[in-house]
Amino acid sequence: MAVKVHALCNLLQKVTHFRSISTTSNLLRFNQPLSGNEMPRAGGIASMMRLPVQQSTDDLDVCFVGVPLDIGVSNRSGTRFGPRQTRTESALIRAVNVSTGAAPFESLQVADVGDVWLNLYNLPKAVNDIADGFSKLMANGCKTLAIGGDHTMTYPILKAVAKKYGPVGLVHVDAHTDTQDTMLGEKIAHGTPFRRAVEDGCLDCQRVVQIGLRGSGYGHDDYDWGIQQGFRVVPATECWHKSLSPLMEEVCHQMGDGPVYISFDIDAIDPGFCPGTGTPEIGGLTPIQALEIIRGCKGMTVIGGDVVEVSPPYDTNGLTALTAANLLFEMLCVLPGVKFYPRMK
Repeated sequence: MAVKVHALCNLLQKVTHFRSISTTSNLLRFNQPLSGNEMPRAGGIASMMRLPVQQSTDDLDVCFVGVPLDIGVSNRSGTRFGPRQTRTESALIRAVNVSTGAAPFESLQVADVGDVWLNLYNLPKAVNDIADGFSKLMANGCKTLAIGGDHTMTYPILKAVAKKYGPVGLVHVDAHTDTQDTMLGEKIAHGTPFRRAVEDGCLDCQRVVQIGLRGSGYGHDDYDWGIQQGFRVVPATECWHKSLSPLMEEVCHQMGDGPVYISFDIDAIDPGFCPGTGTPEIGGLTPIQALEIIRGCKGMTVIGGDVVEVSPPYDTNGLTALTAANLLFEMLCVLPGVKFYPRMK
């Protein structure tokens, strides 16, 4: 009898840890965001979507992970605080994407694994730290959704991704190409990650698209390097006043069946919507277009993603971080294996 009671207690502890919001056997298997009906949204631990926090990716399909980095920026700093503020704003997000029918927490085991360790006094060392940290997170097949942090971080993440999957396709949404060779003579900075990634063989250049590019430049040929590598470049002016769903149908065809990484710089969105970023450029995308881009990635073999360049000191009303949190949720919703309910008419 004592053995049976002990076994029952262990089971109850596991169920409590998962914080299930349903009594069905399916939902009992998966972690659930802490609902606003269980705990006021101003309360609870400020993990991503108030999910359980764990130290490793054991038994996880997907993890949210922060990268508190801003020593690679060229203008306004503050993105080291992006992961923390994005998590705080994510308390508003609920478990089901009613618009698309996606129910990721009924089909994937997801948790917040905290922040990757990095050296904030040495950028090249930080890059190595991030690459090592993500390699460990991905070792068992767990997909990472990274919360930035300046865009330098995507270079080491792509190094870890390529180590796991080989060269990958890339959906890169940004105001800037981030393909400069150097910045102030340095090879590693937030304006160089995708040139470094190409040089290291991390990208399948025929399956790279850059969307939302705009702003003044150093020369008329600023976009040429990427085009010469095989990138498809879609300037913001080609996105104005229209839906981007048709574009994403073309991008989906371009990506084919190979692995795809999504990198979304929040400055792709017009600063009238998302002012809290380090290098704002007017004339950007709308939040609706941002949703169309990420939702348009459904059907691709998405193996990870990030949202970067959220700078809370310039985000006075929290809407930039709130937008970033929602975009990360949308990325979760397009990962392979997510359960979908019929969409509401």
